[in-house]
Order: sequence, then structure tokens, then C-alpha cells
Amino acid sequence: MQVSDDRGSWGSRAGFILAAAGSAVGLGNIWGFPMQVGKGGGAVFVLIYLACVFLICFPILIAELALGRSSRRSPIEAFATTRPGTPWWVVGALGVMAGVGILSFYVVIAGWTLAYIWFAATGAVVGSPEQIGGFFGAFVADGAKNVVLSFVVLAVTAGILLAGVREGIERASKLMMPALFLLLIGLAARALTLPGAAEGLAYYMHPDWSGLTNPAVFNAALGQAFFSLSLGMGAMITYGSYLSRTANATTSAAWVAGLDTAVALLAGLVIFPAGFSIAGFDPSSSGPGLIFAVLPRLFGTMPGGELFGAAFFILLSIAALTSTLSLLEVPTSALVDRGWPRKRAVVTLTLAVGALSVPSVLSQGAVASLSTLPGFEVSFLDLMATVWNNWALPIGGLLISIFVGWVWGADRAIEELTAEGQTFPAAPLWAFLIRYVCPLAILFIIVMTARGMFAG
Repeated sequence: MQVSDDRGSWGSRAGFILAAAGSAVGLGNIWGFPMQVGKGGGAVFVLIYLACVFLICFPILIAELALGRSSRRSPIEAFATTRPGTPWWVVGALGVMAGVGILSFYVVIAGWTLAYIWFAATGAVVGSPEQIGGFFGAFVADGAKNVVLSFVVLAVTAGILLAGVREGIERASKLMMPALFLLLIGLAARALTLPGAAEGLAYYMHPDWSGLTNPAVFNAALGQAFFSLSLGMGAMITYGSYLSRTANATTSAAWVAGLDTAVALLAGLVIFPAGFSIAGFDPSSSGPGLIFAVLPRLFGTMPGGELFGAAFFILLSIAALTSTLSLLEVPTSALVDRGWPRKRAVVTLTLAVGALSVPSVLSQGAVASLSTLPGFEVSFLDLMATVWNNWALPIGGLLISIFVGWVWGADRAIEELTAEGQTFPAAPLWAFLIRYVCPLAILFIIVMTARGMFAG
């Protein structure tokens, strides 16, 4: 199949690193990681998380980049051209569907962050915990307003993608990623000056060694690391397909993993010192309740709280947008590889994802919920998150590690990674990890997820 002129390529290695890091950095880094730290015993969780990133997830990141660069294709075509005539293309199709499915609810949450920039800046979110929680509940139940916000996020994402890989994704990432780091560093510096910051920092840095004997902590750390790096959904295969063979893919992957981890660690320096400034703060609280109900209590009481709060939600919005770019680019690249012009692919997918996002928006209302198992009631947004985040991504990651390690072959992947005279000193270790450690670790995630679901 002839490569479409609309595929594009990265203009520089730095541009690729910032774009790929932007794909990995998302809302989960800002609130997901700190709260997993809170549940998992502080610094012990951080140490386990770092081990998971660099011993399990980093090898899969390298594998996805190698497969994408070797095939020069989107996820479906990458598997189809590497092993033609086999059903392995289904793994790529799963990644494309995951990109669409995740984006359909992710834009809803991203829309909330946009609105809260204004709410925080104007001091609209004030009062008792019950009043602030009620404000958030009423806001998310406003279907019409949130549909508009979701489409605004999609429209901005689509506008960037229409400009192409180099002029769109790469240029936007070069602006947004430095801005994200500057905001995060500034917020961390301010949080460390708040009353109670020392207590929060001590909690963040103090290890609870009992976590080493708790399998749930290892499961949470591995899951957080896996999802944080955008693995299993074809994003890194897609971004790798735009990467020049003269660029060292392994060192680029190290930069991506390092930047993503740095954002997560810095987020902890914002959340814990800031959170401990609030009376009754629960360090194990998580999710939208933390971001949209707990932290606004702090913004409403601290000096300069409106500015701090607005900056925080601008940070969240940037993190969300860098992820929506890759989520929409995955199915876009699949259609472009099928001969679609980029403009037609982006517009069609934007409309389709917009339509899919509506049930997630409406499910936040009091009457729009659906029952799944007896005794359980979840919103459509929660259901979509469970299906794609908890199941599709780890299954995709498991199959990718098996494919690269055994079907395509680790030796052939290493040949790709060392093309054009590039070095890969740890190649034997990587081959061992991708063949044995990564599949077993991801299988562990899947089993523990299933066990937790049915035990609950």
C-alpha cells in the first residue's frame, strides 16, 4: 500500500519527544498519581512505581516505537504489513477503537477543566464542602453546557490535527509542554509555602514499608505506570511511524518516560502540600471529587486563591489537550493509511467522537444512569472508562509485548532500533523483559482487575 502524502513526519527529535511526552502526560498524572501515592503508602508506592515504569512499561514503549517506525504505518497496518495474512491486525484495531472510546469520555472531563478556569478565576466556587460539592454536581448535570464544552475541546484538537503532524501536533506540543512544566513548577513552589505544606511533604516522602507486602500496591503502581505512558492503544505506534530512522528511538523513549514521570512527581509536590492546608483533607481521596470539590475549598481561602486556582485548571486543560491530540491522531492515521485525506478523516472522526461523547455528558445527570450488575449503578462515563482503561489497554499491551517479543521477534526489533548506526547497549536485557517480564506483569494486572471486580 502506498504511503499517503497526508501521513507527515516529525520535524525534529525534540518535537517528537515533546509530542510523545504530551501524549503520555494527562489528567491521570495530575490527580491519579498523587492519590495512588496516598493510598499506597507514600514513598514506597513511588519506588514501586518507578521500578514498574523502567522495568516493565519502558520496554513496551520501545517496542511500540520500533514497530511503528519499522512499518511506517498506523496500528492496524503496522500489524498487517509486519505479519500479512494473519489476524494480528485485530490488535491494531483494538488500539484504534480504544483511542475513540477513551476520547469520547475524556473530552467531557477536559471540558470541566476549561469551565473551572473561569469558576476559579472569578471565585465562583466558594462556601462549605457541601455547597462546593453541590455546585459541582449541578454543573456536571447541565447537559447542554457540557456538550458545548466537550465540542470546544474537540474543535481545538481537530484544528491542531488539521495542520498535520509537523505544523500541528509538533508545533502545539512545543508550546504546550514547556508551558505545562512552567505552570507545574510554579504551582509546586507556591504550594510548598502554604501552611501545612511541611506536613504534606512529609506524608509524600515518608515511606510506609508495609506496602511492600501488599499485592494491591504493586497492582496499582503497575496499572498507573502502564496507563500513564499511553501504552496499549497504538498512540506510540502511530507516533513512532512518523519518526526518522536516523533518530535514536531508545533514547527518545527514555526522554518520554522521564518527562512523564517528572510531571507525576511534580504533581505530588502540588497536591499534598496544598491538600494538607485544608482541615480534614483525606490524602487517599481521588478522582473528580478531589479536583473539582476539595481543592476549590483551598483556592477560596488562600491569599491569591483565584490566581492559583485558575493557573491550576489551565495546567489541567493543557495536560488534557496534549492527550486528546494523540487520542484523535490514532484513528486519524488509520483512515489516512486507508487513503482518506487528512481533512476528511479529522472532520469525520471529530463528529463521530462528539456524538459518542453525548451519552457520557448526559450520564452525569441525576436520572441518567444505567445498571450493570445487581447492586451496582454506574454512569455511562464510568462504564466507558472501565471498558477501555481497565480492559482494552492492558489486553492491547499484553498482545503487543507478545507480538514484538515472539511473533515479529525481539531480534528483528533490535535490528530496527539499531538501524543507521544507532546504539542500543541494553538490547539483551530489553529482549528478556519484552519476552518474559512484560507479558507476565500485564497478565497480573488483568487478573487482579478481574479479581477486584468480581470480589467487589
